[in-house]
Amino acid sequence: MQEDIENKTVTLAISGTKLTGRVLKAAIAKYLAYRKAKKLDKAHADVTPHGKQSVKELIGQNQGVSNIEINNSNIKDFERVARKYGVDFAVKKDKSVTPPKYLVFFKAKDADALTAAFTEYTAKTVKKASRPSVLQKLQKFKDMVKNAVVNRTKRKEHER
Repeated sequence: MQEDIENKTVTLAISGTKLTGRVLKAAIAKYLAYRKAKKLDKAHADVTPHGKQSVKELIGQNQGVSNIEINNSNIKDFERVARKYGVDFAVKKDKSVTPPKYLVFFKAKDADALTAAFTEYTAKTVKKASRPSVLQKLQKFKDMVKNAVVNRTKRKEHER
């Protein structure tokens, strides 16, 4: 009788273990299938790019495109300001003209933000142009030192 009960207990424990293993295997399989489906959904989702992008991507968003012409070759400063204002834009270099021009394309709905960004960019450019060059200042001081006449007689009188 005792032996029979022990056999049934061992059989029940083994069956429970097998059942738990199967359930665990099924749960892992379902989780992996879920992750795979989630990854595929993420890959196929239409993600609209923001900030700097190509002209083709900008036009592909079907929101209308406008442009502004910039003659300055320092386009990186403009990109920083445009990023600050959250403008979606594309820069195209027109090499047919000397010096080259830059065409900045942007969404029509971003016109107000681009106007503010362009105003700030222009103010920065004007401020930079008005500052004197550090090299020019250095040259000026070098010339002053070179042309300075040292009056040694006065020095000798002070020492006595």
